[in-house]
Amino acid sequence: MRTIAIGDIHGCSLALSALLDRVRPDPSDRLVFLGDYVDRGPDSRGVLDILLAIRNLCDIVTLLGNHESMLIDSLNEPRPVPMWVSHCGGSQTIASYGGSLREMPVEHVDFLKGCRRFFETDTHLFVHANYLAHLPLDQQSDVVLLWQHLSMGIPLPHQSGKTAVVGHTPQRTGNILDLGYLKCIDTACFAGGWLTALDVDTGHFWQANREGATRQCEIVD
Repeated sequence: MRTIAIGDIHGCSLALSALLDRVRPDPSDRLVFLGDYVDRGPDSRGVLDILLAIRNLCDIVTLLGNHESMLIDSLNEPRPVPMWVSHCGGSQTIASYGGSLREMPVEHVDFLKGCRRFFETDTHLFVHANYLAHLPLDQQSDVVLLWQHLSMGIPLPHQSGKTAVVGHTPQRTGNILDLGYLKCIDTACFAGGWLTALDVDTGHFWQANREGATRQCEIVD
């Protein structure tokens, strides 16, 4: 069984579709999506459609990103949260639903509300943004797990001894940030970089850009 982590998608459905064609998940695989499926890119609705469809192909784990959190907050308000719309790419998400969040299918709403704050295996931990090294993940705040960029402080190795796989902090070079005990795989697809899928056990990874071109490589220790 492969465990493959996939970084921030941000509405880039062409990249996600091309990446999945290269990964070719089968029923024995687990895909861990690190959050930020929506906003900034052109097709947030299409991204969620793809994620819902591949649940029938393999085991998928979907984490909550700060952009999903803002979208959920907007669903609970009479009008979308202004900061989300004007500064965080929410306008692109609304446009993908025909100009109104009222057009969002109930399956998409349920998907967003079902996303997890973190995920762990015997060897790895997965969070959207960051973590505090001295605390178990279930004791950490959403401010850290969903919002704190690595630029605000790269954490020490987690107390569990597990390797951390995170997104949220864009690596605009298109290269994975590899600190050994921590790997950041947000490689800035929406900004002209790549969407990354990392096999966390082998170090092999695949990447696709927003136009759907792909490449593959591996992390060299």
